Amino acid sequence: MKVVLFCGGRGTRMRSEVPGGDLPKPMQLVGPRPLVWHVMRYYAHFGHKEFILCLGYGAQHIKDFFLGYRETASNDFVLRDGRVELLSTDISGWSISLVDTGVDSPIGERLRRVRDHLDGEEMFLANYADVLTDAPLTDMIRRFAAADAGASMMVVPPTNTFHVVDVTEANVVGAITPVSAMPLWVNGGFFVLRQEVFEHIPENGDLVADGCAELAKRGRLLAYRHRGYWRPSDTVNQRLELDRSWERGERPWALWESGREA
Repeated sequence: MKVVLFCGGRGTRMRSEVPGGDLPKPMQLVGPRPLVWHVMRYYAHFGHKEFILCLGYGAQHIKDFFLGYRETASNDFVLRDGRVELLSTDISGWSISLVDTGVDSPIGERLRRVRDHLDGEEMFLANYADVLTDAPLTDMIRRFAAADAGASMMVVPPTNTFHVVDVTEANVVGAITPVSAMPLWVNGGFFVLRQEVFEHIPENGDLVADGCAELAKRGRLLAYRHRGYWRPSDTVNQRLELDRSWERGERPWALWESGREA
């Protein structure tokens, strides 16, 4: 299946914390590679190696990364007689379409602008390109394929550290509950979509607020609940924690390293 990755957002919450930072968020490093690479490796692990990158802000950084891709940055190799012999590869067999979808386009509009690249695809995958998970993608796709739905959204428990406070009419606190313990689910950013979704995204519309919301009204939006590993990288601190986790060898999203079956 083809994989659409939304790589064009400005990532203002992250860039505002980095002096002079102008990298798009998917290009922020985790270990030796940018976030988008980790997301792509996840999909490739499950056999999905045809990518459509929706570019916008910082597009040249992403283009330059792939045009000058260095396999030796994350693969062992032998240097023999001045030539590099790779012992393994990252992106062998990948197809990567890099498409300019506008600097300020909403995500729904970015998806609309790559629709021609999805001709003939009954179903396809989509992702924000900055969230890491160990979710069983094959099961996610299988459940969606068997369902009468126009889209599937992976949902996860909220990860923030806020507490919900139950207050009585007399302003007495009755209970304090971590948000993560509440029966709540949030958008996890991993989508399986049918062409039907395009019917509900207007020009300059949003994938979730417009497309998915309208499908939900019609009872045609499926949820895939995942309670396993899931980490966003909306801020510098979140990205740094992912980087530290990589350096410690704690990489639950790196299924291609663990040998876990696809």
